[in-house]
Amino acid sequence: MPTDLELLTEMGFSENRSRRALATTKYKGAQVAMDWLFAHADDPDIDDPFEEAPGQKLSDEPAAEGDNKTETAEAKSVQCDECGKKLRTQNDIMMHASRTGHSGFSESTEEIKPLTEEEKKEQLAKIQERLKQKKAERIEQEKKELVQKEKLRRKQGKELVAVKEQHEMNEMKREAERKKREKLEEKKAKERVREQIARDKADRAAKFAKTAVPPPSIPAAASKPTEVQKKEYTQTKLQIRLTDGSTLTNSFEAKEPLAAVRVYIEVNRKDSKAPFSLMTPFPRKVFTDEDMTKPLHQLGLVPSAVLTLTKPQL
Repeated sequence: MPTDLELLTEMGFSENRSRRALATTKYKGAQVAMDWLFAHADDPDIDDPFEEAPGQKLSDEPAAEGDNKTETAEAKSVQCDECGKKLRTQNDIMMHASRTGHSGFSESTEEIKPLTEEEKKEQLAKIQERLKQKKAERIEQEKKELVQKEKLRRKQGKELVAVKEQHEMNEMKREAERKKREKLEEKKAKERVREQIARDKADRAAKFAKTAVPPPSIPAAASKPTEVQKKEYTQTKLQIRLTDGSTLTNSFEAKEPLAAVRVYIEVNRKDSKAPFSLMTPFPRKVFTDEDMTKPLHQLGLVPSAVLTLTKPQL
């Protein structure tokens, strides 16, 4: 029967690698050493020169007995007490025990016949077949792991896409709600301006009604038929030049205060929201805060006039 070293070298492993594998696996057999060689085939020191440490060879022959002791029959093999299998070396015993779980062994004087060439070939074929089977099992396991990894990758990809779509949907909802709030606030602001203009008009009308004094009657004989009566205008048309060159045109009551014109400009201008003052270019006159309460006809803005926006006066 070939030794473990011979089996490994016959399978194509170098003697140096085979010795290293057997020593590293504590001489538990060719199969254990072969598994170690496959697992450590890429180690950088696998081919470094290797020498077995003294006393580690489990197959060493026992020391000879002294001449003064009684000679006994020489044990030529070891027999398993449970199955009767004959074993040659300590390595064979350990391998048999690990495979079968048997633990009872005894020495035997029967010599194990060496394997014939056919038996060697058969045993080698069995080992090679087992190697192929292990390789096939490893390849199959790697395929399963690849399939599992691909499934996991696809699942994670789908989850990522779903999270991204949900995030985009939430952003769209928030943007729609923001625009809705802005439109509502703008509508409320315009409504407040319109209400303020209406209140100002009502207040001015009530104030004017209280302060109006009827003109004194003039005797017919005292009137001069040749005198031309001055026409009174109830409305005025104003053209307002904005800072970007565009214009606003609108009609106002002649008795409305200049503040009403200012409110109209603030509501309808689109050039800017910056503060401004009002002025007439010809003749040039910049209106002050005190002028805001004066009626348009008193400021000389009737029956028509041109107003220009300018920077506020400090």
